[in-house]
Amino acid sequence: MQGGNVVEERAGHPTFWRTFGHGARDALAIHASLARSDAWAPVAERLADRLRMTAFDLPGHGQSADPAEGADLLTLSAQIAASFIERPVDLIGHSFGAVVALRLAIAAPEAIRTLTLIEPVLFAAADGTAELEAHLRERAPFVRALEAGANEEAARLFIETWGTGQEWESLPAERRARMARRIGLIRAADAALYRDSGGILQPDALESLEMPVLLIRGTDSPPVMERIAEAIAARLPDVGVATVPGAGHMAPLTHPDQVAGLVGVNLDRA
Repeated sequence: MQGGNVVEERAGHPTFWRTFGHGARDALAIHASLARSDAWAPVAERLADRLRMTAFDLPGHGQSADPAEGADLLTLSAQIAASFIERPVDLIGHSFGAVVALRLAIAAPEAIRTLTLIEPVLFAAADGTAELEAHLRERAPFVRALEAGANEEAARLFIETWGTGQEWESLPAERRARMARRIGLIRAADAALYRDSGGILQPDALESLEMPVLLIRGTDSPPVMERIAEAIAARLPDVGVATVPGAGHMAPLTHPDQVAGLVGVNLDRA
């Protein structure tokens, strides 16, 4: 994919995208909710000699246009991602972006050379576990704040669990305001993440993925993330599971050396 650093129509949606690196292998990276495509810069610069990485701003994030009211964020994001693939790529996703990557890999497995999933937040995979029940209890104040229209409080609660560990009050005011404006996008993905509206967990879907897959999680992430990784890994034919010691959910930003090294290990498998 040539070009980048532009906003253009992708799957009918105005989408900003950029490229990193100058390697021989094409890669596509999909960021987490409330982040932007530039969140991949620390990992990308460590893989610059191996990968030419394309990253785009998800709908409603960065410079990409907002999704339509009631839009299926998972499907739209997967369609946008697919528009960047011209030949087999190394696909990398983080958090919600990892769920998008899974959806895309299931739809077009022949287009994916390797698949790296960092902390996929497919909560439906942990259905019935004590860890998911605990997560839902801990999430309840966030949901109440959002339903009450207290967007800044909702954003603060969300970042306390899923952020880099930096105190909310220490974040730049512009960044706090941006997250508060976008926080409704978190609930907009609930059907995909909690009820598997994308059908990722349907029979034989994960089992059909024959490319090398690597699941990465942080040891300090919420416990439900381990249950999700275990459930997904149990159904994949060619999978490795790796942990990043001391990392939370935002490992690509807080531990880029380790994450890039693990991505490189998966690249070596194909």
